[in-house]
Amino acid sequence: MITASIAGADGLRALPPALAERLAQEVERLGGVLRERIERKLSGEVLQRRTGRLAGSITVAAERAGTGASITIASDAPYAAIHEYGGSLPGRTVLPASARALAFPWRGQQRFFKRVQLPAVTMPQRSFMRTARDETLPAFRAAVEAAAAEVLQS
Repeated sequence: MITASIAGADGLRALPPALAERLAQEVERLGGVLRERIERKLSGEVLQRRTGRLAGSITVAAERAGTGASITIASDAPYAAIHEYGGSLPGRTVLPASARALAFPWRGQQRFFKRVQLPAVTMPQRSFMRTARDETLPAFRAAVEAAAAEVLQS
């Protein structure tokens, strides 16, 4: 899970209600922008989309606490963290769960195996959430400053 928030969000309590409300609305809008950026990363920029389950598991939630606002990015896909941060997967043996054998196309033929030994794998880091956050951060700052200026000028 990755969280982005307005620095000094507790200090927003001292802001006029109209400004705090406008900033919270802008943070919510920017959550959608961040989600779109993550979707692009998962559609070929960083990872190739196969089933769409990883992209479908991404949640971007804008939260308000008092007059503060934050955005939380998360995924409940079990393999999201290994793609985001990299790491090692230990070797393991795969056994059939409810059949007598595992069936795979192997060397051009349908083959059956009682067990398959998978080797250990080291996965490289392929960040899609943190890089999307870092790439959109300048736009976030500019949008929040523009929203604040808009409210203060009116």
